[in-house]
Amino acid sequence: MLYFEKTGNGKETLVLLHGFMENNTIWNDLETSLSNQFSIVKIDLPGHGKSDILAEVHTMEMMAEEVNKVLENGNINTIHLLGHSMGGYVSLAFAEKYPEKLKTLTLFFSTFLEDDTEKKQQRMKSYRIIKEAFPHYARAGIPNLFNPNERDVLEGKIETALEIALSTNNLGALASVKGMVARTDRKHILDNLDIKILIIAGKHDNAVKTDAILKNLPDRTNVKSYVLDCGHNGHWEKPQICAEIINTELLHHLPKNLVL
Repeated sequence: MLYFEKTGNGKETLVLLHGFMENNTIWNDLETSLSNQFSIVKIDLPGHGKSDILAEVHTMEMMAEEVNKVLENGNINTIHLLGHSMGGYVSLAFAEKYPEKLKTLTLFFSTFLEDDTEKKQQRMKSYRIIKEAFPHYARAGIPNLFNPNERDVLEGKIETALEIALSTNNLGALASVKGMVARTDRKHILDNLDIKILIIAGKHDNAVKTDAILKNLPDRTNVKSYVLDCGHNGHWEKPQICAEIINTELLHHLPKNLVL
């Protein structure tokens, strides 16, 4: 079973899924500002953190099934599910397989849109370098995930992100990239799922196309979106603001003044 950590004793269970070349420790800054009404389950996805590599290709569907095994083992029946980047792709696959288990779904700097042809080609071209020169791949990519206008302020966070990325098993990373190439468009989840769906996006996100996300959002009252002045990593760049949005939207406690 996947490695996970559970904190808090709240009545609402919030499951956090990290992104590519990350692990459950990415949530440390965000977690301190989350409501005490949550019990938080932080899972290491296959091939990341302390979880084993399970296959040559880690499809989003397979990873969703492994997340469900964690919930079944803990007798957890209903959850708020939040996924960052690749974790968002897994969350969408989970929503497709187990919609009855979701109270809310949050795409955290992630997208429901399928990769375009150019993005898929970029991912496929990375296979060899991930396998043969993974440290170079991580060092070249991680800084680009942060707001370029604040890299001096975020230097420490960039170093933390890089350390976590470098600790990732390169074959686990490769299996996940192959799975991301194979993932499908899941806009139908947003069109049809009758629960609160929250989108938190970054104005300077170079990993997902925020403009395309906003353009394709369905006009439904249960779908809410926020765009923050940050890059791809709101959990490190704007943790307090992100936590306030999550607390507000998932627990329905709307403050009179929410300053972004």
